[in-house]
Amino acid sequence: MTEKRVVYFEQRGTTNTQRVLELAARRARELRIRSIVVATTGGTVGMMAPDALSGFDVVVVTHSTGFAEPGRQEVPSEVIDEIRRKGAHVLTATHVFGGVGRAVRNRFKTYQTEEIVAQTLRLMGQGTKVAVEITLMAADAGLISPHYEVIACGGTGRGLDTALVLKPAHAQSLFDLEIREVICKPRVP
Repeated sequence: MTEKRVVYFEQRGTTNTQRVLELAARRARELRIRSIVVATTGGTVGMMAPDALSGFDVVVVTHSTGFAEPGRQEVPSEVIDEIRRKGAHVLTATHVFGGVGRAVRNRFKTYQTEEIVAQTLRLMGQGTKVAVEITLMAADAGLISPHYEVIACGGTGRGLDTALVLKPAHAQSLFDLEIREVICKPRVP
C-alpha cells in the first residue's frame, strides 16, 4: 500500500494555476513521467506551462477553433507561436467529448454518448473532465504515447485546478484510459 498526499483547493479555477503546475512538476519528477498535458483557453496557462514545467515534454491543448465563435481561435496566433518558441507542442483539435455529438444535441435536443461520458466525468469536477479529454486528444494527435503515464492538468472555466496521473488511450479506446492518481482538485463540486 502507498499513501500519497492529495491537495484539495477551496476554490475552483485561476487562483490555483501556479500551484497546480508546481504539484504536477513535482509528481512527474517523482514518477519519472516525461509528458505533461495542459489545457489553455485564452493562452495565459499555455504561456506559463513551458516555463513552470521546464524539462518535461509539454503539450498545450487549446479549445477547438470555432468553440466560442465560428471561425475564431481563442488563443491569438502570436501567443501560439510564443508557446512553441518556448518548446511546447500546441494542439488545436475537435474536442473528444464535443464535436458532432454537440451538434446533434444542439439541433435535436438530445444527448449523445460522448456528452454523457463528459457529464459523468464532471462528477469529479470540470477539471477532471478536461484532463481526461485533453489526454485523449493528445494521444490521438500522436503527441503522447498510450504506453507511458502522463500528467494532465485541466480546470474550471479559466486557469487550472486539477492534475491527474493518467495512463493515456486513444479516443476509440476510451475505456483503456486509467486515472491512476489525483494530484489535486477543487473540493467544491
